[in-house]
Amino acid sequence: MNKKNIVFIDGCRTPFLKSGTDYLNLMSYELGQFAIKGLIQKTGLDPQEVDQVLMGTVISNVQTSNVAREAALGAGIPNKAHCQTVTQACISANRAICNGINEILVGNADVIIAGGVENTSDTPIGFPKKMRNKLFAAQKLRGLGDTLKFVFSLRPSDFIPVRPAVAEYMTGKTMGEDCDIMAATYDIPRVEQDDFAYRSHQLAGKAQEAGYLKDEMCEVTISPKFKAISIDNGVRPTAKREKLAKLRPAFDKKHGTLTAANSSFLTDGGAASLLMTEEKAKELGLTPKSRIVEYVFTGQDLEDELLLGPAYAISQVLEKAGLTLDQMDVIELHEAFAGQVLTNIKCLASDDFAIEKLGRDKAVGVIDESKLNNWGGSLSIGHPFGATGSRLLTTASNRLLKEGGRYAILAACAAGAHGHAMIIEKYEA
Repeated sequence: MNKKNIVFIDGCRTPFLKSGTDYLNLMSYELGQFAIKGLIQKTGLDPQEVDQVLMGTVISNVQTSNVAREAALGAGIPNKAHCQTVTQACISANRAICNGINEILVGNADVIIAGGVENTSDTPIGFPKKMRNKLFAAQKLRGLGDTLKFVFSLRPSDFIPVRPAVAEYMTGKTMGEDCDIMAATYDIPRVEQDDFAYRSHQLAGKAQEAGYLKDEMCEVTISPKFKAISIDNGVRPTAKREKLAKLRPAFDKKHGTLTAANSSFLTDGGAASLLMTEEKAKELGLTPKSRIVEYVFTGQDLEDELLLGPAYAISQVLEKAGLTLDQMDVIELHEAFAGQVLTNIKCLASDDFAIEKLGRDKAVGVIDESKLNNWGGSLSIGHPFGATGSRLLTTASNRLLKEGGRYAILAACAAGAHGHAMIIEKYEA
């Protein structure tokens, strides 16, 4: 990373909205378009300078399979900038950003826009396999006889849509079911999960009131009414703590500790980050917010470690950078579930976990809560699968500036038992 001093200039995101609300009739690329356009306006960057646009996404629309291209062109990025869409579940934007870093490192680009989009409100709904086979064969119909034969072959059951599910293909379990098991295994009680969720909303509410979250985003207006959308609509700072305890389990209905409140909700949104070398930033007259120090991606066991990616990734990235956890002034952990965050925190502080799982002789360290997700997190702000990684980078960089720290670490888990962690440093000219 130090061979080419790669810097983060700034980030911009749309307001993150609960699925099925004001972004209901938009396509994913439009959310990416808003974020990229907002980033260009925010930084004053000449779009002609952009070499590549990389965007992460999880739920693809067949009409815009390379959603990065449509988002970029819609935002006014020139045709010459080639675009790539990547997917790695909840760390798709993290992957897009790191692929962009790699493109700069090998000399393929000087200026990169990377981030991600997700519109769960526009999730494609499929037919059963037997109906898809019939429709595929129908492409070869010739004449009235073939058409009538096709029509009479149809059955009512052919038209029952396949309900989308956020489940692991290899195990058949949803992430929530896995997290319920993990929370029980590592003894993370319901009360602690509810406390953490309440904390997330309280901190997000304070950050919203202080204008910190607004600094991350662009205002979105949608035709024909052009209603101004300028805040995340999932933040609930006025929610009563005692009400959280009354909610029923969402996954394991009998013994589970995960609820709708201590789990992240389906979210729509887009986010974009501007990356380049320090030399290029000086040439363009741009002031970076942070410098990329190191990053890692990890893979774990799907049965027992689906959501433990942050513990593995944080351990590895600290070793790679030659730094320690207590040197991190800002910590941003993706909040898929309160139980997931609390389990990873517990594992990082465990000597036994370090010895048995991480190949260390002692624990990675204790996370100082005063450094953790001080402006809220995915439980309150929301979690568009393909976009969260870009938000984490922007928030961590902004917090370094606001809080006067030097190093920040950000980490996230992802389906497929993946993890990601990155260390950044506040930029000093």
